Amino acid sequence: MVHALYEAHRVLKPNGLLIDLRPASIHRRVGISRAGGYQLSWVMRETFEDDRAADRAVAHVVAEERFKAAGRMRFTCNRIMDTLDEFREWLTDFVIKGEFRSHDWLVRRVEHALDAANGKTGIVVSGPLVLRVLRKAMYKLRSNPELG
Repeated sequence: MVHALYEAHRVLKPNGLLIDLRPASIHRRVGISRAGGYQLSWVMRETFEDDRAADRAVAHVVAEERFKAAGRMRFTCNRIMDTLDEFREWLTDFVIKGEFRSHDWLVRRVEHALDAANGKTGIVVSGPLVLRVLRKAMYKLRSNPELG
């Protein structure tokens, strides 16, 4: 990850901006929406090793003064699915890409809640995103005493 940030630094113009948009390291919430309301029901069980590694990589290039923090914003992203099949497909993809443990327990609970609900419902997956703006700093090459 640090290497990718070095490459971004290399190709950006002076004072160029790098946008870092990623999910926050917080478990997503799943709930059922009905009649304009929303009921939080379950919390997913993700792991955050990759997210924390990315945070460390950003902190590393900022500490090296390759980039300067220019802004940060956190906001909620809601994914709304109309059917259990849509939710199952999204969750399967999410689990495979993230290499997370199975969330079959969650599919069963959502299915039960949808069966018990009267009227039009939706499935809402809610999680915060973090948007960071980094500005390319003029990197000062530090002399290497081994090279003389």
